[in-house]
Amino acid sequence: MVWLTHYLESVLRHMRAADYTGGVKIEPSMKLSVLDLVPVINGVEDTIALGHAVELAQTAERLGYNRYWVAEHHDMPGLACTSPEVLLAHVGARTQRIRIGSGALLLPHYKPLKVVESYHMLATLYPGRVDLGIGRAPGGSAHVSMALSGNFLENIRQLPESLRGVTALLQGNYEWEGEPVSARPAPPVTPQLWMLGTNRKSAAYAAEFGTGYVFGQFMSDVGAEEILPAYSEAFNASALCPSPHVIVAIGVVCADTEEEAKRLASTSADLSHSEAAAEERSELSDRKFLVGTPKQIKSRLEQLSLLYGVDEFIIVTMIQDYRKRLRSYELLAQAFWEA
Repeated sequence: MVWLTHYLESVLRHMRAADYTGGVKIEPSMKLSVLDLVPVINGVEDTIALGHAVELAQTAERLGYNRYWVAEHHDMPGLACTSPEVLLAHVGARTQRIRIGSGALLLPHYKPLKVVESYHMLATLYPGRVDLGIGRAPGGSAHVSMALSGNFLENIRQLPESLRGVTALLQGNYEWEGEPVSARPAPPVTPQLWMLGTNRKSAAYAAEFGTGYVFGQFMSDVGAEEILPAYSEAFNASALCPSPHVIVAIGVVCADTEEEAKRLASTSADLSHSEAAAEERSELSDRKFLVGTPKQIKSRLEQLSLLYGVDEFIIVTMIQDYRKRLRSYELLAQAFWEA
C-alpha cells in the first residue's frame, strides 16, 4: 500500500540518521516550523502584536526553523492577523531564507484569481520561499463571515471549484468562460500549495487536488495516524506536488523545567492543562499539546514522527508571556540542533 511505503521510508530515514557507534543519536533530519496565530495578549496594542510576529519570524530563521506561517482570522479581538499576505510581505522583507506562508488563507471568502495573484506577488518578491496554505474555516463568527463574503455555506459548497481554479492558476492553465486568464506577475518559483485541516474531508481534498497536506493535530480529536494513510493512499500526483507531502501541526510549551512548562501551559486557555483537565486528559490530548522540557518534547516529537510517518512538525505555542513564548521556540530548536 502506498501509505505503508511512505511510512517505512520515514522509519528508514530515521534509522539512517542514527549513530549506533556511541548510542542512538537522531541528527537534525526532522524539520520544525512555526505557526503563528499572532495573538494579542496581556492588553498589548495590535501594533505590538504584529511587531512580535516579525521578531518571531526573525528568531525562527536564526534558529533554523523551516517555515514561518501566519493564520487568518476576522474580527477576533485576541488575534491580530486578518490578512496573511500583507503581514507576509512585511516579514519577507525582514528575513532572508525562511519560507513564509499562510496557515491558512481561508479560501471560501475569496476568488481564486485574487488569491493566486497575491501569492504570485509574494513569490516574485521572495523567490523560492512562499507557501500558500489553504483552509476551509470561516475564521470568525457567522455574522462576520456574511459581512466579509456573503453566504459562507454556499461558498463552502463551491470549494472544489475554487480549489480547481487555484491549482489551474498556479500551473498557468486557467480559463474563464473559454478564455485564458493568467495570475500575474509570473514568479520564478511557483508557491508551494498546501491544504490544511483536521479531518478526513480536508485530507480528501488534498489528495484529490494533488497538494501537500497539513494536519492540525492540535485542533483535532482524531489522531493523525487515522487520517494520513487515507491521504497518501488516494493521492493524485500533480505538477504542484508530485508525491504526498505531510506536515503535522502540534501545540508545544517548552521550558527549562517541567514545572515551569506546566505553569506556562496553565496560563493559556487554548492548552487545557489545568489540574481539573489533567484528570481527564487522554493519550490523544497529550499528542495535541506537548508540555515539558526540551529533552521531553524532543523525545515525544521523535516518537510521533515515527508513529505518523512524517519528518516535519509545525509548532504553535500559545503562552501569555511573549518572551516566554519566544523562549519556548528557542529551547526546542536548541534541543534538536545544538545537541
